[in-house]
Amino acid sequence: MALIGNREYYKGIGDINFEGKDSSNPLAFKFYDPNLVVAGKTLREHFKFAVAYWHSFCGQGTDPFGLPTQSFLWDSSKDPLQAAKDKADAAFEFITKMGFEYFCFHDFDLIQEGSTMLESEKRLLYISDYITEKQKKSGVKVLWGTANCFANPIYMNGAATNPEFNILARAGAQVKLALDTTIALNGENYVFWGGREGYMSLLNTDMKRELDHLGQFLTISRDYARSQGFKGTFFIEPKPMEPTKHQYDFDTATAIGFLKEYGLEKDFKINIEVNHATLAQHTFQHELTVAASSGMLGSIDANRGDYQNGWDTDQFPNNLYETTEAMLVFLQSGGLQGGGVNFDAKIRRNSTDIDDIFYAHIGGADNFARAIITADKILSSSKYSELFENRYKTFDSGQGKEFEKGKLNLKDLYDIALKSKDYKLTSGKQEMFENIINQFI
Repeated sequence: MALIGNREYYKGIGDINFEGKDSSNPLAFKFYDPNLVVAGKTLREHFKFAVAYWHSFCGQGTDPFGLPTQSFLWDSSKDPLQAAKDKADAAFEFITKMGFEYFCFHDFDLIQEGSTMLESEKRLLYISDYITEKQKKSGVKVLWGTANCFANPIYMNGAATNPEFNILARAGAQVKLALDTTIALNGENYVFWGGREGYMSLLNTDMKRELDHLGQFLTISRDYARSQGFKGTFFIEPKPMEPTKHQYDFDTATAIGFLKEYGLEKDFKINIEVNHATLAQHTFQHELTVAASSGMLGSIDANRGDYQNGWDTDQFPNNLYETTEAMLVFLQSGGLQGGGVNFDAKIRRNSTDIDDIFYAHIGGADNFARAIITADKILSSSKYSELFENRYKTFDSGQGKEFEKGKLNLKDLYDIALKSKDYKLTSGKQEMFENIINQFI
């Protein structure tokens, strides 16, 4: 049921409901039935779909070459407090009309940053109280919060990795306030994305020192949050480059190595963004697999990139084949640990109608729903699992199993090789695997 504030911002658009694949209504879900049970959970439970506050309610269609193309009624007030309340009204109207239960935010998405840290703190407390009341009325929750420690010019050389200590301290103060806000809104998790934690040139960068500072920064942030009663999971969100030349959280494997280096792996998991994966020259499913293999598949930022472009385009996810492959990993690994699926995506600069944001989220939810339904059918009704397992059957018994259990040394392998006569070529059946995916899509 839609929660509408003092005015209705999305006039003419009611609750978005599931109508099935044969529906011709563009403002209805065709595949996302939140109550449909797939692989033992409802789709609502699998995904915990979240709306990104920054793209959906703050982004105005700007790009490096042009001014805003999208204007919002909730941005009309010159009073930052009233403007924040209006934006919250619009946000909760949209989220509840979509039928989603979560949103994600950066600190200063919620309200304009103040001229001093104390003023910012007062503003965040003010809007937190307002949003808390809207949460009580709607049941909408925070999937995760975070701090924008990259947009302000003072962070041009980084935040936690800045060579100036006073800037690092300022970032610490900002993260404290963002953690306080997340806790006040009963946020389930907290994300660290190192927007400018990297370098533009190694000529002026002490990488070891900066990484040590980042590790210490995350450690004391964790310790503070835990001291305030925060029981959620912390996420690292990898990205290889942009805005810096090289980001320290380059990809999932790099981030996991970093967490283990600084003893943070018990409190942190990975938030994987699709477009960040492709920028790192990986696939989305590759990054999911790496995280899942380490027991660190925490959350997902759902979007896609344009494969002709080498930058973060943040388009809404609609690549069914890519998402189906990802959902195979998702299901086989037992799903997400703590997080959900946040639509970290923005409508295109030339999508200027108020209903475009609805079409975008409907399409994204339908894409994920259709993909997981398809993936479940592949796993339960095809030979996919059997073929997959058969590739490794020589490790399921005998000497192969002894190797996996660590019972063989290198001399043992030498002796086995001398006696073996079985070096036949075994097909990987890649084409058959690909055909199975296409068959069920």
